Amino acid sequence: MKKDISVIISTYNSPEWLEKVLYGYNTQTYRNFEVIIADDGSDQRTKDCIEAVSKEVFYPITHVWHEDNGFQKTIILNKAILVASTDYILMTDGDCIPREDFVEQHIKYREEGYFLSAGYYKLPMELSKKISKEDIFSGKCFDLDWLKDNGIKLSFKNNKLAASGLKSWFLNYTTPTTASWNGHNASGWKSDFLAVNGFDERMQYGGEDREFGERLNNMGVKSKQIRYSTICLHLDHARGYVKPEMIERNAQIRKETKDKKKVWTEFGIQK
Repeated sequence: MKKDISVIISTYNSPEWLEKVLYGYNTQTYRNFEVIIADDGSDQRTKDCIEAVSKEVFYPITHVWHEDNGFQKTIILNKAILVASTDYILMTDGDCIPREDFVEQHIKYREEGYFLSAGYYKLPMELSKKISKEDIFSGKCFDLDWLKDNGIKLSFKNNKLAASGLKSWFLNYTTPTTASWNGHNASGWKSDFLAVNGFDERMQYGGEDREFGERLNNMGVKSKQIRYSTICLHLDHARGYVKPEMIERNAQIRKETKDKKKVWTEFGIQK
């Protein structure tokens, strides 16, 4: 059967986290998808992880890799977009474990002329390490009681895991958070991605995802908020690759996109 949604997962030298994420996709209620790993130059450990997990899961995995040359996530994502075999693409990160209804929700809410902006629930490092394959397969790691037993405090953000039905709809509708393109959990149509020429490859960490979404908006693609109904667990990690000059340069590019209402980047898929 031809797949009808491509899940692009970005990663870089985090095989322990990636393994947990890939196990999460083996629990999905909606199964007609492919997974593409957008690998920004990881070493052999990630390749070994993918090969091992591929033997355990039901879905196909394609590994798209380029050599390590610093933070080049935008470049590898553009390569992965071209590899995607379907019309609809869900993008997330290799540190985000999907809840069992993750892909199903993106399929449910997808709509021509829109992209979907969804949410995550961030975990502390100790709990990120503790989550096991069995916790993922059983769904226990998404259970609030289990999380509280493991140190999670009472918080409004717990609604991301507890809300469903009318409550999740209401929270999606009333949240003050902008429905932006989020690298950890967003989806849209491949044709729209190609129409804006993908990600701006000049951009490194800091707003590169938002800028992509802003050009989609400039083209007339609207954004739909589903952050309380479509959730992944965000595993903790250091961000040693972040540099002030990256943030500053990206801010300048985003400002130009906003001021000029740019749709097309000259530094994207087509050069």
